Amino acid sequence: MKARTLQKDKVNIITLGCSKNLVDSEVLSGQLKANEIDVVHENTKLDHNIVVVNTCGFIDKAKEESINTILDQVALKKKGKLDKVYVTGCLSERYRGDLEAEIPEVDAWFGTFELPLMLKQFDADYKTELLGERFLATPKHYAYMKISEGCNRTCSFCAIPLMRGQHVSRPIESLVAEAESLVQKGVKEIMLIAQELTYYGLDMYKKRQLDVLLNKLADVKGLEWIRLHYAYPNKFPMEVLDVMRERENICNYLDMPLQHASDNMLRAMRRQSTRAEMEDLIAAIRDKNPGICLRTTVITGFPGETRDDVEELKDFLEKQRFDRVGCFTYSHEENTSAHDLEDNIPADEKQRRAQEIMEVQQEISYEKNQEKVGNTYKVLIDKKEAGRYLGRTEFDSVEVDNEVVIQSDKKLTPGEFVQVKITRAYDYDLEGEVVS
Repeated sequence: MKARTLQKDKVNIITLGCSKNLVDSEVLSGQLKANEIDVVHENTKLDHNIVVVNTCGFIDKAKEESINTILDQVALKKKGKLDKVYVTGCLSERYRGDLEAEIPEVDAWFGTFELPLMLKQFDADYKTELLGERFLATPKHYAYMKISEGCNRTCSFCAIPLMRGQHVSRPIESLVAEAESLVQKGVKEIMLIAQELTYYGLDMYKKRQLDVLLNKLADVKGLEWIRLHYAYPNKFPMEVLDVMRERENICNYLDMPLQHASDNMLRAMRRQSTRAEMEDLIAAIRDKNPGICLRTTVITGFPGETRDDVEELKDFLEKQRFDRVGCFTYSHEENTSAHDLEDNIPADEKQRRAQEIMEVQQEISYEKNQEKVGNTYKVLIDKKEAGRYLGRTEFDSVEVDNEVVIQSDKKLTPGEFVQVKITRAYDYDLEGEVVS
């Protein structure tokens, strides 16, 4: 161990949970690099001596993964393979007191807004002039960009305001500067993320300003794709769709989690929308932007959910025919208002209901993909794998959506855009050939 401590520190950051956490890890990496500290993400070489685990505390499975990861790193420390283990992120923010008592081997715990404090552990200065600067953990051609922090909604199942606080928008100027910086590093696609994109600007500018932000970002030279994640249906700012339609580099794609379709469940979840209102909104969105790709997520097994509620959700999905659907099983979270309700649906039944939902969507996805055969799309090449290239259309986000599998004798480069004619389609993926 003594010999190890004489070596220069090398920090490995392990990121769990959502893309918002990944951005936080990238910001930490950028600060460490600026302080001349060697830093890597998800290092498999095990040649580092310090680990930072950036945790997720959103639902049971995520919490379990976070705790197991911390315990794995603590075990390495006990064996003398690590000098320090630090923990940050949502789980640490939410349960720090309990975790400190249960896992005393962790050297320090930090919440979601304690970056300057964490840097002190490395004798590093928090460099305010680096605001927006990051060391990307993604491939260099795409990046996530967080436009706000926190959430003002009171959804009964959600613990995020407990971990991330109230909604705080970032200034338009700083976001544009960050986008310009990312493009200079080779980024072609930026995915805008927030707990709720559509609330953007209300706190800072006293009115919703997502449309203004999008117009400014669309002006950034070299930025080919801008993608919107996590919109909220209630009071949706329709002017965003006008900008999406008018600006060529804004993907015709919208990720809008709806959570359920039964009015009973929507009321219990405190979602502020009815099924009829959501259907009207979807119709209006498709009317304004024909061909838009709509992604949503839903929850099964919320307290009191009946078979009728499940059937209504299936009926809603069959009628609305979303392009992409994700499904979570309900997680009973402390200090949320739903925690007062009895978690009365067994885990295996929650899972069965989720499986039913995904079977409905699988058929819809297959049919929608079949309609693409013979069409040509602009595709962004992500990587080469097993002798094939994998890419995405503007209707597909990273990791959560379809991929286009491309056989090509011509060498393609990650980050390159090519025109691809779709030759075959499956439930969730497409095959195609480069036509130019």
